[in-house]
Amino acid sequence: MKIKLVAAAALVASFAAPAFAADEFYVVQDAKTKKCTIVDKKPTESSMTVVSPSGTVYKTRTEAETGMKTVKVCTSQ
Repeated sequence: MKIKLVAAAALVASFAAPAFAADEFYVVQDAKTKKCTIVDKKPTESSMTVVSPSGTVYKTRTEAETGMKTVKVCTSQ
């Protein structure tokens, strides 16, 4: 009985863990178009650059949207 309970808890945790990882938002700029966007994963491509101050990681999309308004390269478009 305990083995089933532990297995069930592990299964639930494996599905819940990715949901918690999505609490990171970045303000990035496309190198070609110079357009700023908000993404939920740190960019790994060289065509996208994190442009928020000191590489700030925002906890919500709303915070990222507010932060994007303060980034000079994003507001000068």
